[in-house]
Amino acid sequence: QVQLVESGGGLVQAGGSLRLSCAASGRPFANYAMGWFRQAPGKEREFVAAIGWGSGSTDAADSVKGRFTISRDNRKNTVYLQMNSLKPEVTAVYACAARFGITWSRRAYDYNYWGQGTQVTVSS
Repeated sequence: QVQLVESGGGLVQAGGSLRLSCAASGRPFANYAMGWFRQAPGKEREFVAAIGWGSGSTDAADSVKGRFTISRDNRKNTVYLQMNSLKPEVTAVYACAARFGITWSRRAYDYNYWGQGTQVTVSS
């Protein structure tokens, strides 16, 4: 099994920055791709960004390209989401997910393990 724990969420003013972290444990991560998803009240879960854990290839939703950057440190078994130029519209619970496979996916049902999520709130 894989356990995922997110951290780094909080309250930030519009235009500010946050860095989310997702610490993984339980298995080696060379064969796992990682993704970030978010869900706001009244909306369905939305893809944000993904990274191949072994290859380092990345993908991001059009709505966050140029502002959000996903990265990972395999020595620490940790994946990050750097969020810059934040706007109130990105307020949501952000969750980390792990997929048993090297390549990333934008589809939530392709992921095998999920963290509990961390709240990100951007004030105007």
